[in-house]
Amino acid sequence: MSLKYILSISLCIFISGLSGQDIERVEPPFWWSGMKNDNVQLMVHGEGVSKYDIKLRKGPAKLLQVHKAESPNYVFIDLKLEQTSEEEKILFDFYLNGKKKKPLSYTINQKIEASSNKIGFNSSDVIYLLTPDRFRNGDPSNDAVEGMRELPNRSNPGGRHGGDLEGIRQSLDYISDMGFTAIWLNPVLENDMEVYSYHGYSTTDYYKVDPRFGSNEEYRNLVSEAKSKGIKVIMDHIVNHCGSFHWWMDDLPYKDWINSDNTYVQTTHRRESIQDPYASEFDQKAHSDGWFDKTMPDLNQRNPKLARYLIQNTIWWIEYLGLSGIRQDTYPYPDKEFISKWCYEIMNEYPNFNIVGEEWSYNPAIVAYWQKGKKNHDGYTSHLPSVMDFPMQKALIDAMQEETGEWSEKFADLYRALANDFQYPDPKNLVVFADNHDMSRIYKQVNQDLSSWQMIMSYLAVSRGIPQIYYGTEILMEDPDGDHGKIREDYPGGWEGDRTNAFLEDDTETGLGDSQIFARNYLKRILNWRKDKDVIHHGKTKHFAPLFAGRTYALFRYNDEEIVMLLMNKSTDDAELDISKYREVIGNALSAYDIVNEEEISLVKDRIKIRGKSAMILELSR
Repeated sequence: MSLKYILSISLCIFISGLSGQDIERVEPPFWWSGMKNDNVQLMVHGEGVSKYDIKLRKGPAKLLQVHKAESPNYVFIDLKLEQTSEEEKILFDFYLNGKKKKPLSYTINQKIEASSNKIGFNSSDVIYLLTPDRFRNGDPSNDAVEGMRELPNRSNPGGRHGGDLEGIRQSLDYISDMGFTAIWLNPVLENDMEVYSYHGYSTTDYYKVDPRFGSNEEYRNLVSEAKSKGIKVIMDHIVNHCGSFHWWMDDLPYKDWINSDNTYVQTTHRRESIQDPYASEFDQKAHSDGWFDKTMPDLNQRNPKLARYLIQNTIWWIEYLGLSGIRQDTYPYPDKEFISKWCYEIMNEYPNFNIVGEEWSYNPAIVAYWQKGKKNHDGYTSHLPSVMDFPMQKALIDAMQEETGEWSEKFADLYRALANDFQYPDPKNLVVFADNHDMSRIYKQVNQDLSSWQMIMSYLAVSRGIPQIYYGTEILMEDPDGDHGKIREDYPGGWEGDRTNAFLEDDTETGLGDSQIFARNYLKRILNWRKDKDVIHHGKTKHFAPLFAGRTYALFRYNDEEIVMLLMNKSTDDAELDISKYREVIGNALSAYDIVNEEEISLVKDRIKIRGKSAMILELSR
């Protein structure tokens, strides 16, 4: 890769002959030839820029149209690009009253040939979810950045603590050794808000990494180094809203750029109105056009210039960074026709890529509505490959609750959740998880019961779908009171001077407690075992209704060569199970191998014992 190309990543566009800095920015900052869609739209912002006539002097492109926005300080330039074999410049001339005034140079790079075939995250992966500010502070020099609104304050649970991209880069070996093959980063783009800016969901610049996390180049280097260690990177992206301090909020291109006339009106969060066959237009609009928060202006994706801007922004980051996936925040909140087009254009450019959408609903019918291939009652066509499996998350937690009453069978909740897979076009592409950055940690949700935690981790490792584990789950991190700042607590060892260091390989040196060490080693073992298990990645699934008064559950993954059996017993009593009914899956197998305890289990007598409050992962050969 040429030094010339590397230097071109700067967000300061090279604008020649520009006295007085009339043009403040051009976005996207550069583009590529060789894309399947060879059209690109440039947003040019600068004082009075619309008064100029703009002509293309030379370069590998055809000027299709120049659009003047309602604000005099914006123009949108439509280009059709030609194929190039190397980096080239497009030169624009700016005329005022027939006289040439301001030239502009725009860079076109050659697209990396193999990027269209990039493989996204899939069922062979296990995702490690990171909140960058709270994971590891690899570069203390960027904790405070002059001119940014919020300074670091590690003593404040809701403040900035200093974690960054460099800290994640330094942790890649730890992440890989634990068995994770993908990382999902909570947003790292500029979030120059006055308070609570660490979480990243109030974007103030769509083309710039927040300098307190690092730089665009550091982000790209992280992705490259992660890839060299077999780790894919998933970007958290937000098209529904921006931050109230986004640079364009003081000078919007169009009056309808922000919903509700640029005035805070809280969304009703009635997401069901999207699918409701009896929904009023009032309810649908109140949901989709309302603001998620008063500091999060709701973007109007029905404006075609904004829609193009957001689609191009996503493709720009995928191509520039070499991403393996996008997690789209608040998926049912943007205009639903736009979000379908957004998905389509990304997947058209990168057919083997993956995108997962967040639909926080416990109703599988609502979640399934958004997955590609679903034949919906209203004719809506989605192009979203993957969805977060919130119904399964709830079933996992409910299944671990204490039984109350004679007819209470909590494992039946888990059984029913999986039985609902008929509603999904592609259940193997669902992201399954026990918790995330927006809810209490799993260890708290199961009331600090290590056995319940162990059963849930075993289920995630074996079940269909793509497991996602939140950072710190491996050491039983928990939040004391549900405060979001404490849910996203600092990972021990990520800051100089931490008394506990969970990054250390030697258990005796970490400072972790016995239960934490057990948990870390248990998860590390089953995730590394999972890495090479095609039967888990692509195999078929079969399960049996809960037995032993509803307190035991059996799930199988199998193919022509191999069988994996997961047994769970949530009773405090040991159980002896008659496995003759499982012969329809396991055939004439006479023994199984317990992958955790590393021992052979005899199946000769069609009986198997499982300890109380435990899970067993067993391998059987055909």
